[in-house]
Amino acid sequence: MATREAIRSDEHLDNLRQARAQLIEQRRVFVRVLAGPYDRGKTEQAREGFMETQAAIEAMDRAIEDEEGTRRAVYDRS
Repeated sequence: MATREAIRSDEHLDNLRQARAQLIEQRRVFVRVLAGPYDRGKTEQAREGFMETQAAIEAMDRAIEDEEGTRRAVYDRS
């Protein structure tokens, strides 16, 4: 049973890491806009998108830490 839970945990970790990588790519797009010349409206949208994306990345990091803790607990039981 612990092995099945560990495999599921590994799958969740992989999914979280893939989602985090996609968020980082999205953040880079916003940064490119922010690094360019000011363009009213576009710059503000990029700033908001950047801030939302950064918050999502930080939430993803917390979820990964939690999942890793769950994984350790499963291995400790076996």
